[in-house]
Amino acid sequence: MLKIDHSLSPRQLLPKIEKLWTLSANKILSIDRNCDPSKGSPVFTVGGIYTSRGWTEWTQGFQFGSAILQFDATGDPIFLEAGKKNTVDRMAPHLTHAGVHDHGFNNISTYGNLLRLMDEGKIVFNEWEHNFYALALKCSGAMQARRWTSIGDRLGFIYSFNGPHSLFVDTIRTLRILAAAHQLGHCLMDEGDRPVSLLERLVLHAKATAKYSVYYGEGRDSYDVRGRVAHESIFNINNGSYRCPSSQQGFSPFSTWTRGLAWAMCGFSELLEFIQSLKDEALAAIGGKDDVLAFMLKAAEATCDFYIENTAADGIPYWDTGAPLLPDHSDLERPADPFNGREPVDSSAAAIACQGLLRLGRYLQNKGQDAQGKKYWQAGLTVLNTLLDEPYLSSSEKHQGLILHSVYHRPNGWDYIPPGRKIPCGESSMWGDYHAREAALYVQRIARQEPYLTCFRLS
Repeated sequence: MLKIDHSLSPRQLLPKIEKLWTLSANKILSIDRNCDPSKGSPVFTVGGIYTSRGWTEWTQGFQFGSAILQFDATGDPIFLEAGKKNTVDRMAPHLTHAGVHDHGFNNISTYGNLLRLMDEGKIVFNEWEHNFYALALKCSGAMQARRWTSIGDRLGFIYSFNGPHSLFVDTIRTLRILAAAHQLGHCLMDEGDRPVSLLERLVLHAKATAKYSVYYGEGRDSYDVRGRVAHESIFNINNGSYRCPSSQQGFSPFSTWTRGLAWAMCGFSELLEFIQSLKDEALAAIGGKDDVLAFMLKAAEATCDFYIENTAADGIPYWDTGAPLLPDHSDLERPADPFNGREPVDSSAAAIACQGLLRLGRYLQNKGQDAQGKKYWQAGLTVLNTLLDEPYLSSSEKHQGLILHSVYHRPNGWDYIPPGRKIPCGESSMWGDYHAREAALYVQRIARQEPYLTCFRLS
């Protein structure tokens, strides 16, 4: 169980965050110089060098978005120019990709960050450039919303690359592209010139995820533990009925793959901020603002509580809560051991989860729930504090990764096991590195009283 450090503050973490950016700079440049684009997007490291492997090019936006975050944090123009050039030269196929559920990963990280920086005045305003970024987000949001399966209870979901029967919990995080496109005034135009609300699809997908991907200890099945998450939910597309949980990257459908848990934590917490920023009438036709906030808060609190209870004392989780060689719950009463000989940890899950904890904590404190909000806020700072130190922060100039001990796909055996070790360790992932940078920037802005970091406009 996470031992929350209640003494931490954002300002206390600034020296460690500044060290992260120093290390990050050389790693971004090394990847840009040495990764061959013809071999695909860098996904995870093998022996400290980024390599390509995966189902889709879902990590390319994290690669180029990392340079944009580096500029945001440090002001170094080299990274802005690299981020802009790579976005313009290489990200266009992601805008109209009809075969993936990852639009928010790729396009918010690139076009979205650039538009945000221009809106904040951190880069020089140019009307054509601004419109270019906005148009990209509009196209991406509509394309993502078009990938739709309708199910019972008048719900639906953006289906995964597995097909129309498949709801991934990961996609809750990519809904940010629908939020951004909606706020830019866009909608999806469907057959017969029928306008489809991106906000409605966002809410319906989030509600389906909250209902089927997240458990609440309400007796749904024999493994119904509050806050547990199923990676994949399977539906009969002929009648829209729910069939069963599944897992592509976790140990089993009835255990919790911790990166999937982290996606839910971060996704629901950020969506709470987005929904809170909208006017009541915007949600009147889709359940009402209070109802939407209620189911999102229920899911966010349940998943964040489960993480706190089922991660190691320092906030780093093992890759799956049901991994077969984890001896017993007593392992969670001490800091995680990334070099153990039984089951790997997943630092990338921690990098994603800490932002979910922080955003939920801030949301609750703003709603007047100070004690509950502070618990999550301090939990998020505790997790980030661990990531900003050894053995997780990579200080080696020869290692292209920033955050060590990430896991990609344990069941498929895709993760590198160093000589003399029994489990994957010592490697990094593009999504883990990006989200560590994003979390560090989030806390840095809080500490320096700079504009609040969000991918959509907050009123």
